[in-house]
Amino acid sequence: MFGQNPIRRPVQGDGSHYDVEEIFPTFQGEGPHTGMPAVFIRLGGCNLACSFCDTEFETFSALSLEGIIEQVRAFADANKAQPIHRVVITGGEPFRQPIARLCEVLIEAGFAVDIETNGTIYREVPEAVMVMCSPKAVKGTYYPLRPDMLARVDALKFIVSAHAEGYESVPDVGQGEIQVPIYVQAMDEYDRKKNAENLALARDLCRTYGYILSLQTHKLYQVP
Repeated sequence: MFGQNPIRRPVQGDGSHYDVEEIFPTFQGEGPHTGMPAVFIRLGGCNLACSFCDTEFETFSALSLEGIIEQVRAFADANKAQPIHRVVITGGEPFRQPIARLCEVLIEAGFAVDIETNGTIYREVPEAVMVMCSPKAVKGTYYPLRPDMLARVDALKFIVSAHAEGYESVPDVGQGEIQVPIYVQAMDEYDRKKNAENLALARDLCRTYGYILSLQTHKLYQVP
């Protein structure tokens, strides 16, 4: 979307329907579960408009909870010999919608559930859900994570760039108060020279501070 998407506010609802961009089987490309097969549920709309975001989430349509679960089961069971057991809810910004019921039903169906969020919105979700938070700079500035999000985060992932304002280092968003893995990932700026410099920055930060180096491995796998 490269910052051209409309900024959408959080919405209310009973969890019976969701704005869904797409549902698809793939491999988790980033963070603690890198390389694991997963079914992704990409929800529509975001409350931020990051200039480097290359994900389409504005051609969404309303889908019932039952319809979502049906599609997830179909993808998960496509290989009967080795079904997929993990579901990743991403976006856009998934906490923009009332996802608690969706998480509950997925867990009841036997799936492990991960959420990928920018950390600016929070709703209560089951304790079994893993929350991967990737904070973003707003107009070049990071803000502390809201306390309810900080208390719920299982891992943090920071995007770094040698060129983009606000992304030159790993900021303090409150992580000193919690003990969670911190991943650092080079921003993809679709420029070979810039990307090489961003990767060098990410490597240096990880060496200096003991962070975990993260790569967008799904791009290497050539999967969605």
